[in-house]
Amino acid sequence: MTETVRKAVIPAAGLGTRFLPATKATPKEMLPVVDKPAIQYVVEEAVAAGLEDVLFITGRSKRPLEDHFDRNLELELVLEAKGDEERLASVTESTDLARIHYVRQGDPLGLGHAVLVAEAHVGDEPFAVLLGDDLIDPRDPVLEAMVAVRERFGGSVICLMQVPRDSISLYGCPATVATDDPDVVTVTDLIEKPDVDAAPSDYAVIGRYVLDPAVFEILRDTPPGRGGEIQLTDALRTLATMPREAGGGVHGLVFRGRRYDTGDRLSYLQAVITLAVEREDLGPDLRDWLVEFVGRQ
Repeated sequence: MTETVRKAVIPAAGLGTRFLPATKATPKEMLPVVDKPAIQYVVEEAVAAGLEDVLFITGRSKRPLEDHFDRNLELELVLEAKGDEERLASVTESTDLARIHYVRQGDPLGLGHAVLVAEAHVGDEPFAVLLGDDLIDPRDPVLEAMVAVRERFGGSVICLMQVPRDSISLYGCPATVATDDPDVVTVTDLIEKPDVDAAPSDYAVIGRYVLDPAVFEILRDTPPGRGGEIQLTDALRTLATMPREAGGGVHGLVFRGRRYDTGDRLSYLQAVITLAVEREDLGPDLRDWLVEFVGRQ
């Protein structure tokens, strides 16, 4: 068994109902953030952390996602004939990012089930899971730091953010014990979307995980939980009680950077505006327009 994290798993089988009707025929992962689909930012994040083997867990109607990371020879030839090297580079960028694979989830039985579908590809080695709805600002990388936490403590690592306590029922929430690192906590328990009064902390689990392969055996024995789905949170709760030599132990890395929920309409718009404002080609004119627009309200 290798201890090096080399593979990334990206569950992408969801229906994107919060963005209907835009997602009726277009996968939610393909909604553009400025001029790239949201999912490309997630793959770029994995590659930047050294994970160049990427497995998408897909479902029905996800063919546009697969096409985006495939070659489009006709388009490439047209751009090449025009001498449009800038757009040609933007088209081939996604094709050359990583070694990308696909497997269908079949029945939508939850995030835990989607992770379990990846077992044949991942094998007996640690791996990362990146949820496509969570866009981490490229200026605030977190995945490489999570890999470093696993190298130090072993087991699995989850990404945590402090949120207002009245929002905690939207997330998985851990009970934690401090370590000698102010950004790392030991997880002793996990509750999926707890009531505010029952939440053991104000830490929310966000969509980045580095998992020990021991999670697969646990997921196979995990019954459906909240919502009738196999919850990854339930498997992590079991891992937290297991000894390190058996692949157990869960730690949380507290993320203090910028993160956007591209599955939420308001946060999606904030991501588009924030990243566009930072662009040299769009930022100056967009900032001027925003100041003028806000001044008129």
